[in-house]
Amino acid sequence: MWKQILKTGLLAGTLDIVAACTQAYVMRGTTPETVLKFIASGVLGSTAMKGGAEVALLGLLFHLVIAFSCTIVFFLVYPKLKLLHKNIALNSLLIAVIAWAVTTLIVIPLSKINPAPFQLQRAVIAILILYVCIGLPVAIGAKFFYSKTVTA
Repeated sequence: MWKQILKTGLLAGTLDIVAACTQAYVMRGTTPETVLKFIASGVLGSTAMKGGAEVALLGLLFHLVIAFSCTIVFFLVYPKLKLLHKNIALNSLLIAVIAWAVTTLIVIPLSKINPAPFQLQRAVIAILILYVCIGLPVAIGAKFFYSKTVTA
């Protein structure tokens, strides 16, 4: 199971950070390094923005920890809730909404990042990105793993 979690979490985390960097560049001209430093600033504070490549790598690590957390939790819950075995699309939406809510309502308020005011359009875009980049890979990865386990 852990090998599948590793592959799935790495895929989801990679897709999500590429989407975040692409969105930041298209919307504001922000570089990927700045995006990663901003993520690191959640722990390091505003001094992270003055850091170098090591701070950007730390931001990537923090991002991957969140992606792997989503993956691990879903993989552990999936076999216990038969309801999750029915619909990949709904599972993906569930994962996306929970990931967005946990990040917005818990992670950011506990971090050193000043939360942005709520905007429905931003929330919908964030959830759609999470749906495609985290939700789908995790839901498909779990279904694939557990369907192989049952038939093996």
